[in-house]
Amino acid sequence: MSGLTISRLASAGGVGVETVRYYQRRGLLAEPARGDGIRRYATEDIQRLRFIRSAQTAGFTLEEIGELLALDALNDRAKAREMAAARMAALDVKIAELQAACAALARLTKACAGSDEGPCPILAAFEAH
Repeated sequence: MSGLTISRLASAGGVGVETVRYYQRRGLLAEPARGDGIRRYATEDIQRLRFIRSAQTAGFTLEEIGELLALDALNDRAKAREMAAARMAALDVKIAELQAACAALARLTKACAGSDEGPCPILAAFEAH
């Protein structure tokens, strides 16, 4: 009886058991057969689980992660680079949006601190939208 149980796999991958099951339903992680009544996972499954988690941290969707996994099997570096460049561009847009939001909040905070009279500029700004 060798291999990891689903709980040990989940723990090694830094996720919960339900996350492992969800990845299986999405086709990102294989579901091994029950050899002795319990599913046993290999060390390759830990690597795949960690790959999925790392790709999510980089901002890839589960659908994109599925594509990356397929590309890994094909060793399609050009497509992987293309996907990474697209993800970087999307992150750049998100960063610009966050920086604009931060600047707006800084202006509102400064305006709020400028006077205790009248409506709060921060609350008024949120009510306007």
